[in-house]
Amino acid sequence: MTSQPTRFTKGHGTHNDFVLLADTRGDLELTPERVRVLADRRGGIGGDGVIRLAPTASIARAGETVADQVLAEEPAAIWFMDYRNADGSVAEMCGNGVRVFTAFAESLGLVDLDATELALGTRAGVRRVRKDTGPDGERWYAVDMGLWRLPGGDDAAAAGADAAVAVRGWTAPRPALSVDLGNPHTVVALGSVDELAGLDLTQAPQVAPVPPHGTNVELVVPLGETPTDDGVVGRVRMRVHERGVGETQSCGTGAVAAALAVRTWAAAGGRTPVDTWFVEVPGGLLRVRALPGGHAELAGPAELVFTGETTL
Repeated sequence: MTSQPTRFTKGHGTHNDFVLLADTRGDLELTPERVRVLADRRGGIGGDGVIRLAPTASIARAGETVADQVLAEEPAAIWFMDYRNADGSVAEMCGNGVRVFTAFAESLGLVDLDATELALGTRAGVRRVRKDTGPDGERWYAVDMGLWRLPGGDDAAAAGADAAVAVRGWTAPRPALSVDLGNPHTVVALGSVDELAGLDLTQAPQVAPVPPHGTNVELVVPLGETPTDDGVVGRVRMRVHERGVGETQSCGTGAVAAALAVRTWAAAGGRTPVDTWFVEVPGGLLRVRALPGGHAELAGPAELVFTGETTL
C-alpha cells in the first residue's frame, strides 16, 4: 500500500470478518502496522483479520518455504491466502477465511467453482474448496482442512485432556484438550449453555502449559446427537477467544477443533464416534465432518459485504 488508493473488499464467514486485498502481481507490502490500521474498527475498515490474495510463487520468492512446498504438492495451487490477525501477526490458517477467500476469488473471476474445485495455498499447506449447500438450501463452501491431530497423542485422547484453562471469574482452571489443525487450539467442555453465555472473555484465557506460539481457546457445550436419514449427527455450541484478536463471532478451525474434541471425548467414554457435527457459533452455523484418512471438512457460508478504496 502506497499513497495510491488501494482497493479492498470486506467479507465475513458467520460474522468472522476480514479485509480482503487482491494482490495478483504479488507486489503489495503488508506490514504489521498496516494490518493493524486496516483491521481497526474505529480508525480503519475493521475486521478480525486481513487476507491478501497473492500468487503462491510470489510468496515463495519472498522466502516462505511453505509456498515451495505448496507448489510441489499441488502445482494448481497458484493462489495463496496470506492471512494476518488483527494485531498484525501472521497466522497459519483460518477456516472461515478460506471460504471468504474463495468467494473473493470467484468475484475476481479467478476461479469457477461450478466447473472445478479450488486448490489454494496457506501456511498450513494446500486447502481444497468445493461448492456445497447449507441445511436451508443456501450456498455454502466446503473446505478439506487437511490432517488434524492431538498434540498429546493417545494419552491425551484417553484422558480427555492434556492442558488446563483458566477463564476470568473461574475459581480454578479446568481440563482441556489440545487439537492441531495447522494452527493451535485448546478446547474446554462446559456443563450448560447458560454457563457458556455468562463467560467473561474480555481477557484472554490462561492456558497451562503455556503454548509456545499461543493458542485459540474454544469453550464448548455438547448438545447431543440426533439420528437422521444420513446417519447420526451431533451438535455443539461454542464461543472462542482467538490469539491475536480476542473473542470473535466465529472461528472456522475452532469449530473443527471443538467438534473433534467432543468426538474424542465420546470415544474415550466408550461411545461410537459421530462423524458429522453442526457447530453453533454466535455468528451462525457451521458443519464439520471427520473424513477418512485423518482429514476434516468444514462447511459454511461466505459473504462479500462491500468494496471500496483506502489510502495509507
